[in-house]
Amino acid sequence: MSDKSAAAGTAPTTVRAAGGLVTLEGVVAVGFAIVLVVRGLLGHDQSATSGYGTAAWFGILGGAVLAAGIGLLLGKRWGRAIAVIAQLLLLPVTWSLLTDSHQPVYGTVLGVVAVAALVLLFAPPSTRWMAQDYGVEPE
Repeated sequence: MSDKSAAAGTAPTTVRAAGGLVTLEGVVAVGFAIVLVVRGLLGHDQSATSGYGTAAWFGILGGAVLAAGIGLLLGKRWGRAIAVIAQLLLLPVTWSLLTDSHQPVYGTVLGVVAVAALVLLFAPPSTRWMAQDYGVEPE
């Protein structure tokens, strides 16, 4: 990131790219919540799990992740903390999909997206951008 863009406070490309990935994760989670609600309204069997409860879980968490992704796309620093926590929480989900759940395709896709987002969020331009508010020049 150049000094001119740093002075203007605009988010670097790495932050915006991470914001795109995080937004995608949020859209998928909220979309899944909607599917679960629709299935429940259509009377699908819900004896094994509560479709509405799971929908609420995915809606709330997915909504927060979606908000963080949009925040990063708009250059808001607060989105980074939520995004980092979400990616770290998705790593064990990735492992579970790859091993116990026997879903290697989903596990691989999720793992690639989560690791890519973390790499982008901790890339040097992203770190410099985050440090601007604190008056610290990272090395």
